[in-house]
Amino acid sequence: MEQQRLFQILELDGTLRDDSMVINEKLAIEMYKLLVLNRVFDRKLVNMQRKGQIGTYAPFEGQEASQVGSALALSKQDWMFPTYRDHAAMLTFGYEMVKIIWYWMGRIEGCIPPDNRNIMPPYVPIATQIPQAAGAAWASKYKNETACSIAYFGDGATSEGDFHEGLNMASVFKAPVVFFCQNNGYAISVPLSRQTSSETIAQKAIAYNMENVRVDGNDVFAVYVATKNALEAARSGKGPTLIEAVTYRYGAHTTADDPSRYRSIEESESWRPRDPILRLEAYLFKQGMLDKDIQTRIVGEAERLVNDGIKFALTISKPDPTIMFQNVLANKPWNIQEQESNFNSFIERYHHQ
Repeated sequence: MEQQRLFQILELDGTLRDDSMVINEKLAIEMYKLLVLNRVFDRKLVNMQRKGQIGTYAPFEGQEASQVGSALALSKQDWMFPTYRDHAAMLTFGYEMVKIIWYWMGRIEGCIPPDNRNIMPPYVPIATQIPQAAGAAWASKYKNETACSIAYFGDGATSEGDFHEGLNMASVFKAPVVFFCQNNGYAISVPLSRQTSSETIAQKAIAYNMENVRVDGNDVFAVYVATKNALEAARSGKGPTLIEAVTYRYGAHTTADDPSRYRSIEESESWRPRDPILRLEAYLFKQGMLDKDIQTRIVGEAERLVNDGIKFALTISKPDPTIMFQNVLANKPWNIQEQESNFNSFIERYHHQ
């Protein structure tokens, strides 16, 4: 079977493959600023984890174009269902930076979205967000709303039953939802070849009579256009689309992971020439939209914004650990009550040491 071609607009050297899909200058610069901001943010949070300021962290460096391009295509009323690696998408769609940092500090304050955005807290269980996004989209359709849903997930999620159930339901009811798979080649340490014998993730949509597109996930223009088209189709009643964004994470699955145990450094470095930021920079320089001075200002502003966000995030008081027993069950069963009592006794002894 011939593998489905990648939809691509930007070549690696920054030239346009399709001149009819030119992105306007204002949007192109906005994309660049967001790509740079999110890379700075990602690297600094890795450093925060190494210093013990946050817990285990899931880096996304290399996948910025997939997240920024798709999130920019959304309308304000849309619903976002992100995973634990989609902070760039969340930040692009309006989630406060400080709350993302608080999330990785283990604070419940990090799970509260802005009042003017429908952004769910990051999903850690694999693929559970997919049927939920389908359900939310069907509800929007039932209420004659214009809102669409977008569900982010990785290639590993396509091995879960939730993936197939979500796609099937969305297809049957023509729910206005975009299923956005970031295929970065590995589900933690498991390569795609051990996930599926399908040539692509995108072709899995065929079984559900669903539109699909396979896009270069490091081409922010192509990702934006593909997502925009899918959302427009969904809003017009044509149903869901499965997007496979082919990309790569340079670093570890999380900061608790050692990627050298399952892939070579050479493999990771081979993706550097396809870097989403370098490709967009090349285009912007060619078009005269970017020069060294503007570039320096953009990077400096990103550094300032992230440093200010981190500084503010660290001013929050230490959390009350007993909160884990609150706001979950209206009537606590005996075993939870016993655990709470034992934990409170431990905390009391700890403070008296």
